[in-house]
Amino acid sequence: MPFEPTPKVQDLQRRLAAFMDEHIYPNEQRLYEQAEALGPWKVYPVIEELKPKARAAGLWNLFLPESEHGAGLTNLEYAPLCEIMGRSFLAPEVFNCSAPDTGNMEVLARYGTPEHQERWLEPLLAGEIRSCFAMTEPAVASSDATNIESSIVRQGDEYVINGHKWYTTNATDPRCEIAIFMGKTDPDNADRHKQQSMILVPMKTPGVKVLRPLPVFGYYGVPDRASEVLFENVRVPASNMLLGEGRGFEIAQGRLGPGRIHHCMRQIGLAERALEDMCRRSLARVAFGKPVAQQGVTVERIAQARIMIEQSRLLTLNAAHRMDTVGNKVAKADIAMIKVAVPGMASQVIDWAIQAHGGGGTSNDFILARGYAMSRVLRLADGPDEVHRNQIGKLELQKYR
Repeated sequence: MPFEPTPKVQDLQRRLAAFMDEHIYPNEQRLYEQAEALGPWKVYPVIEELKPKARAAGLWNLFLPESEHGAGLTNLEYAPLCEIMGRSFLAPEVFNCSAPDTGNMEVLARYGTPEHQERWLEPLLAGEIRSCFAMTEPAVASSDATNIESSIVRQGDEYVINGHKWYTTNATDPRCEIAIFMGKTDPDNADRHKQQSMILVPMKTPGVKVLRPLPVFGYYGVPDRASEVLFENVRVPASNMLLGEGRGFEIAQGRLGPGRIHHCMRQIGLAERALEDMCRRSLARVAFGKPVAQQGVTVERIAQARIMIEQSRLLTLNAAHRMDTVGNKVAKADIAMIKVAVPGMASQVIDWAIQAHGGGGTSNDFILARGYAMSRVLRLADGPDEVHRNQIGKLELQKYR
């Protein structure tokens, strides 16, 4: 089907691209310098400086379908905007469209009570606070989320929470005020997918300890604020339970579908930028008497990169369209396919771009090394490739049984 953006989206694309040219690209180096100098425990001033400009420009909360709080865009309409933002690690947070806040805001908008929304959703929508999602655990293979061992135990009007989490993005950020925590409320339930629940845990609650930031291929703060967090006898009101006990997987599926679209579209934007850099660099550098662009292997890689990016974009737009028209559950194979295809594509395109840049491509003078780190991480985040391939294969086989 055709995926031509609507006039509304085309206008947003123009405005977003202009903002990127004026405010984002010129300030990227400041972000990297501040992240390196201040570390993962601090707020980076350049982000706080640019957020009011993005909000004033009407480029704020574009991800949220509900027009009351966001731009009222469908997944398909948001996808090309997300691609533009994905070209820079600075952009998503500036527009209040960065993970995991986007997914957490969607959870609060869909499943939170009016009290939850007033206390946590409103300041998140305003960009005043940040949030984290505490799911993955160091002691178990979290690719199978039923392995999660953290406990959520009801005691009167409270729940007592114990667990050891890591890769909890944002936890070291001093603005991080709320965590969505996944753990077991009914570990003996015969249905392993009804053992889990999700509950809101304010980060300042006694017993919540952010142990350390985790480097992503040696990077802290950018491209990710991965963190290790301990929850020891943390008590929260019973009213903090989301949707009800045993419904953690139900919430997770509602949360992760749009999040995977966002990750994939950002990866496509990153791959586009890597290809642009590869073309410019290979035209400007001479080796063995002619530009690198005229070396046969480089031309071949540029062509293959263009093919792979176009394939990935169409696959992702189709998944977004399917989510809008038939829902996340029916579109699960489409979502799984992009989650495998796109980060793998981006990793390969960025790898070729690094090769074309020579040794400089591995340095922090270009976006490529950080981009490669993030693309490699996304082959694990939100479910590793192997899990998604297994699901795709099973769904395919079901057609013939």
